[in-house]
Amino acid sequence: MPAPQPTALGSDRPDKRRLPVLASGALAREDRSDVRVVSMHPVTRPRSARISITDRCDFACTYCRPSKNDGYAEKRLSVEGWRTTIAGLVEAGVRRVRITGGEPLVHPHVVEIVRMISGFGVEDLALTTNASQLTRLAKPLAEAGLRRVNVSIDSLRADRFEAITRGGALAPVLAGIEAAREAGLDPIKLNAVVLRGVNDDELEALVEYAWARRLVPRFLEVMPIAEGAKLVHDHLVPVAEMRARLASLVEDEEPTTEPDRGPARYLRSRRDPSLRVGFISGTSDTYCATCDRLRVSSSGVLRPCLATDEGVDASEAAEQGDAERVPDLLAEAWAKKPDGRSFKGCTEPSAARVSMRAIGG
Repeated sequence: MPAPQPTALGSDRPDKRRLPVLASGALAREDRSDVRVVSMHPVTRPRSARISITDRCDFACTYCRPSKNDGYAEKRLSVEGWRTTIAGLVEAGVRRVRITGGEPLVHPHVVEIVRMISGFGVEDLALTTNASQLTRLAKPLAEAGLRRVNVSIDSLRADRFEAITRGGALAPVLAGIEAAREAGLDPIKLNAVVLRGVNDDELEALVEYAWARRLVPRFLEVMPIAEGAKLVHDHLVPVAEMRARLASLVEDEEPTTEPDRGPARYLRSRRDPSLRVGFISGTSDTYCATCDRLRVSSSGVLRPCLATDEGVDASEAAEQGDAERVPDLLAEAWAKKPDGRSFKGCTEPSAARVSMRAIGG
């Protein structure tokens, strides 16, 4: 059966510090009484989906990839395959979609995919990017229905940025952020993975850069997942330490979360309560019990958890246009989701064996 069509619904001073050396190398709709989910996870079905439309990326960040030549998946879903998949996910109750990669903006049909997903009337449509291609794509993406964007930017110093990303240029990323502002994407959140001895002295600078543009800076602990597992021992900066370093800038208060917007916890600026800074503590304080995210890999595998390789391959149904089958496959995948009350996410041994780029982060 063919898939249904959408319905309404800084400074560049040389840095003598060295980078760490890395080794190379759902439950269906409520009326679907035939579907049973046996997962012990407290969230009974996914409301949010992160779809990795490509595993390709023009960067090779040290905490994500072992090298710039680590290989790519043999197959990836077609645009029509994504149409079928999204139709099935919406049918199953997914209402929030985030497009990821790899780097989603290197996909030749990313604007078409955004327009297609927007046409299904999801409640929230966002995208995570390294912003290297955002200067030319911000306006077309906004016109296609993209609402907000997260930009990964780990340093405001060109030399550090190039080292962390293994060759990435900072200037196009900064220009892409400005293009996103001009296109009206809002909010724009800036994500920085904090690495001790690498970029941890830039917290204040990143906050000031973001707040000067009324953007939302967010700091992430490096997680022991994939390549990050090699860095945690020497380079983890816990969120508690980040907060202490930013004490002069943020309120001393209980951090708050955004409803249905992921695990980040936010503190308000001391000078302007409309400004915030976010923290994501995937290592020192996991948040599996409240996770409602399904991940879909670029090859069409429905994955219930970032920290394991468990999943259900939906690519055949997707490419055959069988959207009615997707909710059943989603339920099968969600039944594999670990119990979030005892499972400790990316701190579990299984996390070190997965590919962050392939899953979509």
